[in-house]
Amino acid sequence: MSGFKLQRLGIMMEPQPGNPNEVEGVLNPAAARGPDGQLYLFPRLVAKGNYSRVGIARVKFNDVGDPTGVERLGIALEPEADYERRPDGGGGCEDARVTYVEPLQRYIMSYTAFSPQGPRIAVAMSEDLFHWERLGLATYAHWHGIELGNVDDKDASFFPIAIPNPSEHPELAMLHRPLFPGTRPEETACCPTSREVDLDRESIWISYCPMTLQGHDLNRLGRFTSHHRLATPVSPWERLKIGAGTPPIMTRHGWLILYHGVSEKPQPNASEHDLCYSAGVMVLSKEHPQMILYRSAEPVLTPELPEECHGTVAHVVFPTGIDRRDDLGTPDRLDVYYGMADNRIGVARLDLPEQIPAEAVADAPQATV
Repeated sequence: MSGFKLQRLGIMMEPQPGNPNEVEGVLNPAAARGPDGQLYLFPRLVAKGNYSRVGIARVKFNDVGDPTGVERLGIALEPEADYERRPDGGGGCEDARVTYVEPLQRYIMSYTAFSPQGPRIAVAMSEDLFHWERLGLATYAHWHGIELGNVDDKDASFFPIAIPNPSEHPELAMLHRPLFPGTRPEETACCPTSREVDLDRESIWISYCPMTLQGHDLNRLGRFTSHHRLATPVSPWERLKIGAGTPPIMTRHGWLILYHGVSEKPQPNASEHDLCYSAGVMVLSKEHPQMILYRSAEPVLTPELPEECHGTVAHVVFPTGIDRRDDLGTPDRLDVYYGMADNRIGVARLDLPEQIPAEAVADAPQATV
């Protein structure tokens, strides 16, 4: 088992009875500390027809500092832009991640826009977490002749500081997971256990954008001009797919993220969802985050509770929010907020080990594109 230990603390949110915005679930929240020091969640609120909004809620804590629930504060993002709405009346703003980007002195929200073309990465910006300005869809330079803007994409989050790009120039850096045709778990599940992984097309990437968001340019986002393959499926628990989870957060070991992996259930029931979403830990180099220092050989969180095994999509734990507990004077404690079976939100406590465990998994050869 991994040296990184998670302890479940409880359920944070579940659909509010009588609330039409939540009738199909509350899940996959971003988490960020506001200028007031309070912790805010930005859950995906799913209305009838899989119509999603990004909500905002203030986290409540008990006397010992454990999160116990939330106070709902309303809607942070409602589908309004053309890239968030579909001709059939559907659409959505989904699965937000929020990072305070220090060079910009702004909060940056990356989220999935359910556009007419499919899921795409969209970006919004705020000074206070309550008022958000859309910056539009992420745009990319061509990659091997492919227009990445035409490829489905999800699970994006930003680093909080400028990161050296492959040419050693500090730039805005984003983790994301392009969903090339043939790389969804529903598709890779049909392949044999020993299938050959497409290293570039089945990976978590880091993409880099020149730091143009200054002065009057704060209302737009530049183009991501270079890309680096970070991690590809390696272990059995992530055999079918991996994707980024929580935004990168600095620890004494390096940049830490929780990410998700997808596998098939050992004994799938034909009447149930036969995929299993679990969570692992990855630690990246402080100086060069494209270098992996540690990666979970086994998941640190798997679906076990009834609320994780039964819901809108069964057998899913999906980490998206993380809070380093500096407020308690315990920076080695990280609270992880995660989706439970695409219906509820749970929270678990992650305590950093004294040293990075030795059982780190070897990854595929690195490549810069």
